[in-house]
Amino acid sequence: MSFHWESTVIAIIAFVLLYWLLNKYAFGPLFGVMEKRRQLVNEEIEAAEASRREAERQLAEQKRALEEARKEAQEIIESARRTSQKQADEIIQAAREEANRLKNEAIREIQNEKNNAIAALRRQVSGLSVQIASKILEKQVDGKAHEQLVDQYLREVGKTS
Repeated sequence: MSFHWESTVIAIIAFVLLYWLLNKYAFGPLFGVMEKRRQLVNEEIEAAEASRREAERQLAEQKRALEEARKEAQEIIESARRTSQKQADEIIQAAREEANRLKNEAIREIQNEKNNAIAALRRQVSGLSVQIASKILEKQVDGKAHEQLVDQYLREVGKTS
């Protein structure tokens, strides 16, 4: 085996020429495509990260909105409860006042009827007294006649009342 330096020089020249051709036509575009791919991957990673941050922000915003809605709903419920309690108290108070008014009116009517009955009874008694007195004066009555007269007028009073 002998060493031929011409073959080695030709191999080196062929290698350099091949390297130069590959570098000019193959490696440049290949590295360009790889660089574009790396940039695309980086952009997608950044876009995914931005989307994640946006999703987290929206989630936090939705949680705040939900909490505010819960608070507002609780306030509305509490307000409705207070309003209904107030209305119930007002209705009860109005019913009590109406009951007291009706009771006082009934008491006044009873008192008026009582006074009318007493006045009628007084008129009747005074009329009967006058009749008894006139009959007694008409008759000079003895004890037995007096007793009969009183019984008769008591029966008359019982019939008229």
